Amino acid sequence: MDEPTLKQIAEDLGLPLGKVRKAVELLEEGNTIPFIARYRKEATGTLDETQLRAIEDALERAAALAARKETVLKTIGEQGQLTDALRKEIQQCADLRTLEAIYLPYKPKRRTRATIARQRGLQPLADLITSQRKLGRSKQDVLAAFIDADKEVPDGQSALAGALDIVAEQWSEDPQTRTWLADQATKFGKVISVVKRGKKNVEGAEKFDQYFERQESVKRIPGHRLLAMLRGSAEGVLRLGVEIEGDRELRDLKRKLLHNRDFEFAGELEGCVEDCYQRLLMPATESSVLAELKERADAEAIEVFGKNLHELLMAPPAGPRVTIGIDPGFRTGCKVAVVDGTGKFLQHATVYPTPPKSDTKAAADTLLALIRKHNVELIAIGNGTASRETDAFVSALIRDHKLNITKATVSESGASIYSASDVAIKEFPDLDITVRGAISIARRLQDPLAELVKTDPKSIGVGQYQHDVNQTQLRKCLDRTVESCVNQVGVDLNMASVSLLSHVAGIGPKLAERIVDYRDNHGRFANRSELTAVPKLGKKAFQQAAGFLRIRGGDQPLDQSAVHPESYPLVRRIAKHLKSDVSAIIGNPQLCQKVRPEDFADQTFGVVTVQDILAELAKPGRDPRSEFRAVKFDDAINEIGDVKPNMVLEGVVTNVTHFGAFVDLGVHQDGLIHISQLSDQFVSDPNAIVSVGDVVKVKVLEVDVARKRISLTRKF
Repeated sequence: MDEPTLKQIAEDLGLPLGKVRKAVELLEEGNTIPFIARYRKEATGTLDETQLRAIEDALERAAALAARKETVLKTIGEQGQLTDALRKEIQQCADLRTLEAIYLPYKPKRRTRATIARQRGLQPLADLITSQRKLGRSKQDVLAAFIDADKEVPDGQSALAGALDIVAEQWSEDPQTRTWLADQATKFGKVISVVKRGKKNVEGAEKFDQYFERQESVKRIPGHRLLAMLRGSAEGVLRLGVEIEGDRELRDLKRKLLHNRDFEFAGELEGCVEDCYQRLLMPATESSVLAELKERADAEAIEVFGKNLHELLMAPPAGPRVTIGIDPGFRTGCKVAVVDGTGKFLQHATVYPTPPKSDTKAAADTLLALIRKHNVELIAIGNGTASRETDAFVSALIRDHKLNITKATVSESGASIYSASDVAIKEFPDLDITVRGAISIARRLQDPLAELVKTDPKSIGVGQYQHDVNQTQLRKCLDRTVESCVNQVGVDLNMASVSLLSHVAGIGPKLAERIVDYRDNHGRFANRSELTAVPKLGKKAFQQAAGFLRIRGGDQPLDQSAVHPESYPLVRRIAKHLKSDVSAIIGNPQLCQKVRPEDFADQTFGVVTVQDILAELAKPGRDPRSEFRAVKFDDAINEIGDVKPNMVLEGVVTNVTHFGAFVDLGVHQDGLIHISQLSDQFVSDPNAIVSVGDVVKVKVLEVDVARKRISLTRKF
């Protein structure tokens, strides 16, 4: 990467140039961001994962800008219009939006009124009028030279109209004018939303009723409201636009463009300014402003999605205990699946404790038999249809038989997508899709991260307008979030699925399949070094992945920790200094505290790295996720009609948006804590107050059964 670009990135991100330069070098060498963030802290000056991602994004933008510049220079050059000044302006351009504005006058166009006029030979007349120099002859004499019936210019008025079309287009394509008007619209404009004629009462229109006649300041409109309006527009219900008062802008535009009131065509040019403003500039400004607002709203929504997904993936695991998963249902019954502590499928059944059969005795007998046969410790109940009825049945079963079992409700979002996926079919080719769903529900309770990585994140239901935002940017954010979570937690090499392994730094789907195939054919990995025997897993992949892979009970005790194999010699030096062995140091914080990091820092391992290694040795393989706690729904509340104002209930946060947080109360309809009801203090970001997966106490403010809306508060 060239030095000017590095300097620009460092300046834009507010980071020291040296740190940026080293991070870029590491990225260009093929290192992954999780690896750099954890194992190359000295090199980058302890840049964290967020800062490294920002540098990576800046590199991508710089590469895209450079590629676009080449295309623009080539296109203008082929037209024979590339002057030295224009080349310099393009080469010095620092952002894509400005580059496109410079390129606009030279961009190949569809057939416009101006292009037709040029084809009729009226460009010289347009140039003459644009100059606004005193002509010293009549308008008729000037126009007469351009009358040509063969070119469809039958008279002077036609010639003038065509020339003015060219002038209007040229004015509208001036980068400075477009930037100025867009700035005016951003500062003083309004986003206008109105219902289209005849669409007010069509099916689905009620979703947008608050936008049937609405105005929002361009500079203040919240992203989630803009996305709602855009969805209404896309569905043909709303008409969306950007308006500014216009009088001041039009006056300023005339002062800018009209500089000779004595010019023979001054009156016609004034009308041309008005035409340019109304017909060309304002529509272009409206598109530009809406596009910029959409880009900003997308970024906000994607950020919300990423934060929520992170919290969901990092939800506390119930742990490796034998678990029953129940996918509730009414007519078709409840599908039950038992998995062992590793998530291995053991047995399945179907029970009918809910209407219309309500065969609670047979269901209880079946469940008790499974519990006793497999020593079940956990029961996970999906939160979909018949969830509360099934939950009540299981609660009674546990109570009546005094069972030492933990029961929890688990989100089913995306479970049906997983159940029908190629991953699920490959895992359980002989099982019904509904049984696969019950297995997934059980595994979600045991280890949410390990199970949820098998499902497309967009299907998990923690986003805000996820189908309306830029899908490329959304996918990038979600992939990064999954990668970050997986590598933050670490992966058990001898238990992980292909889906989980594929997100480990340096591995990917193909290598993950080879690792699992090798494990299936050769048995458990005894140590990390054995990974190099996996076909096509080279030194670079091993370097990037090894520190994030764990081996429990192997022949190298350090393999169960996040200490990277490249640091094993350092650990042996520390053990020798302590007159101990490596096994005795691991998990012994008192022993680790006797080591001064400065005494072991050298050219290979800096103080920060030694500190990290000692911290890991003190608590090896520590799970960064918090302790599991099951939410306790009110047994008397089963459907939205049971919810009444002033009730105080316990629920779990399922989604956090910029306008508040949604809470599952166990009634098949999430309630909303508006941002104004999250705290007694002012809240600017709901994510600072609550996260997906949090168990919260809330008070009911209002219930609208018909519209399925529950308003909640934490201010009580």
